[in-house]
Amino acid sequence: MKKFYITTAIAYASGKPHIGNTYEIILADSIARFMRMLGYDVFFMTGTDEHGQKIEEKAKEQNITPKQFVDGWAKEIKRIWDLMNTSYDKFIRTTDADHEQQIKKIFKKLYDKGDIYKSQYEGWYCTPCESFWTQSQLEDGKCPDCKREVNKAKEEAYFFRLSKYQDRLMEHIERNPDFIQPESRKNEMVNNFLKPGLQDLCVSRTSFKWGIQVPFDPKHVVYVWIDALSNYITGIGYDADGNHSELFNKYWPCDVHVIGKDIVRFHTIYWPAMLMALDVQLPKTVLGHPWLLFGDGSKMSKSKGNILYADDLSALFGVDEIRYYVLSEMNYANDGIISHRQIIEKINSDLANVLGNLVNRTVTMQHKYFEGTVKKPASLLPENQADRELIELTESTPEKVCDLMMRYKVSEAIHEIMTLAKRCNKYIDETLPWTLFKNEEDHERLKKVMYNLLEGIRVVSVLLYPFMPSTSDKIISQLNTKETTFASTYTFGKLEDGIELRKPEILFNRIDTEKKLLEIEKTNNEKEQEQDLNVALIGIEDFAKVELKTAKIVSCEPVKGAKKLLKLQVETDGKTRQIVSGIAEYYTCDELIGKTVVVITNLKPAVLRGETSEGMLLAASDKDRLSLVTIDREMPTGSKIS
Repeated sequence: MKKFYITTAIAYASGKPHIGNTYEIILADSIARFMRMLGYDVFFMTGTDEHGQKIEEKAKEQNITPKQFVDGWAKEIKRIWDLMNTSYDKFIRTTDADHEQQIKKIFKKLYDKGDIYKSQYEGWYCTPCESFWTQSQLEDGKCPDCKREVNKAKEEAYFFRLSKYQDRLMEHIERNPDFIQPESRKNEMVNNFLKPGLQDLCVSRTSFKWGIQVPFDPKHVVYVWIDALSNYITGIGYDADGNHSELFNKYWPCDVHVIGKDIVRFHTIYWPAMLMALDVQLPKTVLGHPWLLFGDGSKMSKSKGNILYADDLSALFGVDEIRYYVLSEMNYANDGIISHRQIIEKINSDLANVLGNLVNRTVTMQHKYFEGTVKKPASLLPENQADRELIELTESTPEKVCDLMMRYKVSEAIHEIMTLAKRCNKYIDETLPWTLFKNEEDHERLKKVMYNLLEGIRVVSVLLYPFMPSTSDKIISQLNTKETTFASTYTFGKLEDGIELRKPEILFNRIDTEKKLLEIEKTNNEKEQEQDLNVALIGIEDFAKVELKTAKIVSCEPVKGAKKLLKLQVETDGKTRQIVSGIAEYYTCDELIGKTVVVITNLKPAVLRGETSEGMLLAASDKDRLSLVTIDREMPTGSKIS
């Protein structure tokens, strides 16, 4: 049996992954499921990256240990992966003891070999990306990757001799045209990084402690480039001393490594160079998938307030529905778009109108015309052009799907399956089974028409399994067939004679678009109100920590796209600060301007719908009313409340 090892980028355990992040694990899952259908021995690994300065700082803010912090987020990430019905074989964490042990051994091996050396690094450091940049690499003085502020930093560090492997990398890419896919990603790596020349890579840090200690220099921690990037080999039993596990010997090299286009450089230059230094084979293909963008074409960002989460979307529309949307919407090389409206339109057009309608009316007709029993005709030869076209498409679709999936063109494969489903619907309109049923002499013809339809549906249901496993199972259950292997789809006429179909079930209900969008908006507004920053309940033990001061509202305007939020400019302590507050349904701007209110001034800034809020208004509220806490006598702004 041929092996197939597939991996994904491991999620950084610092927060909840959005639907764009989740798309990657769904994409990898569809490939893994398909390869299993072909009979491959598949090992599918994903996991979490859990070290670094960002996590150390976030844990400190919450007054918990970094391990406690990542334990919580690793659990949440795994919950979402499981919710989306992903069939990974191993979920690795970079805090796993066996991984940490191997990272120490890998670091020392590279040091002993002379591929790691000690020096000093001076440059511009981006904390969120945990990356050093030279002045020339900055874009408008900011991090070229995340566009955030950077800080000047200088520290002693260990470096990996990345430059040493530049020529070998170029040679490998030239000799292996499938190594970096799609082609556009390969061209970017070659032209933007390899040809200009590679600089040695900083692979340790002293500015934080949350990481794996360098074994011979404990004040240094091993940086992400060695720590996280090595998980794909340590997770299956790589041993730096050469005592590899059976799992590693069986599955390495990786057949396809699935990552986002924004981190292709790390996974096609840094990682392969390290593997070369370790004398380990390189992965066969690194697939840099495009981004899933918000409905207006912007990248999802918490600061923009445009993030969609897989669990929220699944609760609204269903797991298979969301799997289908992201897999069919995302082209091999081009970014995709997602919004609630677009999801609804896709569900209605593809799933309810095409697939669901096809299965429901066909199974219903079989029950009506033949009491639910499959009647296989004596001859499967086509009797007319409609028969011929349907049978030929049914027979050719599996090969098309297989060819596309072997090249990881998932959305195109789904398109071919749905083309067959649409052809089956057209076949119903062409053959008019209800008319055939009316005439006794047409019942043999009806038998063939219905069998052709059911067989087309069988092939569609089997082919859909990697992408919509639950839906595929539901259709197969209605058909009550045992012919569910991928191999069975190559031969038309495998649906068993005499089997009893189960009762038809609605697979997908049409969604009233505007009604659903209003419901979603209402729910979001309610959540927004619950989470609103303007209302706070604190215990007496915390009161001493809170800085309360008087403030005068000098201007007010609605926050774009948020019905509940107002953006206020308030004067306090001789300064003007901005506060975003969810009081739009209780106050107009005209009512607020000029009021002297009570403000909490020592809160950390927060971002709501893309607007920064630098404080919190105090208010009293019940179910239907809200009233701001105001001052009934003239007082200077900035007066302390005690």
